[in-house]
Amino acid sequence: MLFFALSIFLSAFLLFQIQPMIGKFILPWFGGTPAVWSTAMLFFQVLLTGGYAYAYWLVKRPKQGWIHIALLGMTLALLTALGLVWPSPITPAADMRPVAANFPVLDIFLLLTISVGLPYFVLASNGPLMQAWFSRIFPEQSYARLYALSNVGSLFGLLAYPILVEPSLTLFQQGWAWSGGLILFALVAGVLSYRARNEGGVTAQVSTVEKPSGSLRILWVILSGTASLFLLSVTNQVSQEVAVIPFLWIVPLAVYLLSFIFAFSDSRWYDRRVYALLFSITSLAMLWTLMNASSLNVIVQIAIYNLLLFLASMICHGELYRLRPHADHLTSFYLMVSLGGAAGGIFVNLIAPFIFTGYWEFYLGWLMTMILLVVMLWPRFMSQVRLQARAINLSFLAGVLLLSFGLNRYENALFVERNFYGVIRVRELDENANTMIHGMTVHGIQYLADRARPTTYYVEDSGVGLLLLNHPKRGQNLRVGVLGLGVGTLATYAEEGDVHRYYEINPVVIRLAEGEGGYFTFLNDSKAEISVVAGDARISLEQELAAGENQNFDVLVLDTFSSDSIPVHLVTKEAFALYLDHLAPDGVIAAHISNRHLDLRPVFWQLAQEFGLEIVQVDRLASSDGNGFLSNWVLMTRNATLLEIPAIKSHSTSFEGYTTSIKLWTDDYSNLFQILK
Repeated sequence: MLFFALSIFLSAFLLFQIQPMIGKFILPWFGGTPAVWSTAMLFFQVLLTGGYAYAYWLVKRPKQGWIHIALLGMTLALLTALGLVWPSPITPAADMRPVAANFPVLDIFLLLTISVGLPYFVLASNGPLMQAWFSRIFPEQSYARLYALSNVGSLFGLLAYPILVEPSLTLFQQGWAWSGGLILFALVAGVLSYRARNEGGVTAQVSTVEKPSGSLRILWVILSGTASLFLLSVTNQVSQEVAVIPFLWIVPLAVYLLSFIFAFSDSRWYDRRVYALLFSITSLAMLWTLMNASSLNVIVQIAIYNLLLFLASMICHGELYRLRPHADHLTSFYLMVSLGGAAGGIFVNLIAPFIFTGYWEFYLGWLMTMILLVVMLWPRFMSQVRLQARAINLSFLAGVLLLSFGLNRYENALFVERNFYGVIRVRELDENANTMIHGMTVHGIQYLADRARPTTYYVEDSGVGLLLLNHPKRGQNLRVGVLGLGVGTLATYAEEGDVHRYYEINPVVIRLAEGEGGYFTFLNDSKAEISVVAGDARISLEQELAAGENQNFDVLVLDTFSSDSIPVHLVTKEAFALYLDHLAPDGVIAAHISNRHLDLRPVFWQLAQEFGLEIVQVDRLASSDGNGFLSNWVLMTRNATLLEIPAIKSHSTSFEGYTTSIKLWTDDYSNLFQILK
């Protein structure tokens, strides 16, 4: 019993440690977008299904213990080989980073397959496999305790990452520590596999229990798929509006796991009528949250989103527990549940972006949970599994059609397109201006009657406007680099002979800024020599430096925050070292730090201290005419005289006397919750 418990706990712990760990590692390689995490989640869900299918197949085979021992041996051999050529056995070398990715989903899948695919597959198969072996060796004991232990191990592994592992170890140290844990697991699992070998061990038995019907299996898939869809859609919603960091990925996943623990530990934790009432009340709170999102505290928003997720997951998992099979069909049950989880992930990552113009899958998951409650509480359907499955399937199709042809057509936009990096809309303002919106953030406005007029965060008395208008080299071939293109508003400040180089990861933004549809003409109308570099800005700058192409920028503008999401990898010590390598000796970095939820001043102050830079802040209130937005900029330079220019000094605030306890952000360390407003 002890070895079974240890094997189950270790596999679950390691499964949910690797997800945020490898997710954080590859995040900068794909632009820091929230879709990186949801794509990684899809990969893990698909591999989990593969692991469960392997367990389902293995328990019916002769010499199953020997087969599993061989798989464990292959995993350890691969881990050893990768550890010899990589910084750690699961963290790929830098030369594996994709140069360009038109469809990053495939690149992420390939990278994860090579780095953690086989270890994750083995760990995924362990839960159902060990529970099946345990039920055969100890038929008088229930497997339910092992299942509960598996969920506890998963939750502990998940929460231990942001609380204990991430603050204490670098990513490479994390990789070696995790690999050590996998070796320990393999030894324990190997002992149990030897015990389950064909000679004198466990052999397949013919079950006398009736097989689950096809309708019941479909219902298992539906219930699991709805919970998975809701998990990923809530994670996307939160990540789009706050930041792409493992902690905000972990909270929804932890809530999801907690519902599993409660639902499968004891039926007393779940009562349909109670959860129907709680879900209804929380749904009203969610509606209020959506209507007040721009002014509501971010912690309150995160709490309501995750409460709704918990209740929806409890409903789905509670019904799954009610419909659980006899132990003889345990691996089949797990396989169907994992298929549902993978189906939810496939829908969110591969289908929804092509049929929805917004993140409507959140509303679909919400609707599906309501339908589930209605079907399960309706007397006619309560004991009719076939009717339940049909009713829910029809409701899902109706929901997809409603959202696809309803909300999509309701879009009041001249242009709308969703891709891996988010949703971009172009809207008309009073027939006098066009605006680009990414999520909830305006990325630029251009007036049709005055196309050269700078707007929004970039007006003439904003931090960046004052810098570009009063720079000593203005009119003398000024070199400007901009991380984040938007609609290209800053190009309107250019003089003849100037060079403007923009770095942008989203191809839709590039197309619109370069003139597609005729909505924006800042780049085409500019006097500067304009170039746009597609791809992640940091990767592009690193490649240019490696090729000996030092850009020698007089001004480098950091404007990479969309929908208040912070690509953390662009504001670390390593990133700033790269920026300074591309900056002229007396160049200036202008960073746009306007944010509804986060105070970025301590992050940039620490960076200024680290590199010996002078730093000031330029704040601007919103204009009464709506042209100029409230904006906050910090200007950083080695040359203090640039910040003494009267036009800049009169609008700036010194950091003299400022201090913070927040540590310097690096590629190995960042803590966004410390800077919440």
